[in-house]
Amino acid sequence: MNCIFMGTPLFAKIILERLLKYVNIDLVVCQPDKPSGREKTIKYNEVKEFAIHKNLNISQPIKIKDNAEFINNLKNIKPDLIIVAAYGKILRSEILEIPKYSSINVHSSILPKYRGAAPINWALINGDKKTGVTIMEMDEGMDTGDIILTKEILIDKVDNVTSLTLKLAELGADCIEEFIKNFVTEKSYKHLKQNHDQSTIAPKINKEISRISWEKTNTEIVNLIRGTNPWPGAKCQFMKTEITIWEAVTDNNISGLKGEIKKFDKDFYICCGKGSIKVLKIQQTGKKVLDGRSFLNGLENKIKKNNIFN
Repeated sequence: MNCIFMGTPLFAKIILERLLKYVNIDLVVCQPDKPSGREKTIKYNEVKEFAIHKNLNISQPIKIKDNAEFINNLKNIKPDLIIVAAYGKILRSEILEIPKYSSINVHSSILPKYRGAAPINWALINGDKKTGVTIMEMDEGMDTGDIILTKEILIDKVDNVTSLTLKLAELGADCIEEFIKNFVTEKSYKHLKQNHDQSTIAPKINKEISRISWEKTNTEIVNLIRGTNPWPGAKCQFMKTEITIWEAVTDNNISGLKGEIKKFDKDFYICCGKGSIKVLKIQQTGKKVLDGRSFLNGLENKIKKNNIFN
């Protein structure tokens, strides 16, 4: 079976790796290279690095809408399927209708919940107990196509975006393997329309979303920290300096003013609207990540003058 694969980050790379065991990938399509870090050096995305290693054909169009050369390229391949996983762009009918059978998406949520760009982030931020992967038939909407297959997993209370992405990628690889094996035999598949009334949206994460409000409960704040790690990190201010909290756990024994620093048994706590958080990893902008105790030790003299995060 000949397929075109479209995807960009680690989630997609793990899906692609599994697919290669069962289908022929004629072309890998991923996002263009982007500068990274302070020095703006070009770093290949995970899918491109893997595709190079496997000597796969790669295309990185800057735009795909009305891109006649790119679309003709896809048509000339005459794929049986186009398989998409976290590609990062909306696909229109001019592409979706190219394959002989269908265009299929591996989506990291239990649709119709969390349609959009950041389903893993929002599952964590909202404190969900479970999530999963959906294999869906693509249409021109944003994750609105018919559902072919879903599988669920539990979310661990210490999961962040990185750890949950890895779990969902492996689950997604299992799902696409199951789909491909069945499809190779049957050359067809069952699909079920989504209940659009139950849909929710998972918009892109940005620095404004990641800002901590200390009026919220300790659970809500820890969920925000988990759901914004590794990017952009949960942000707050201390003495006019931006702080990023990378890891924390809830505590219901220590309380105080919202944003107030507390020290107990050498550990570092910040009080919330309900309870407090015990800070495990924290970073001042431009400096290295520290454990909570080390950061607190460096603040000892300053705390007496100003002990409120905001």
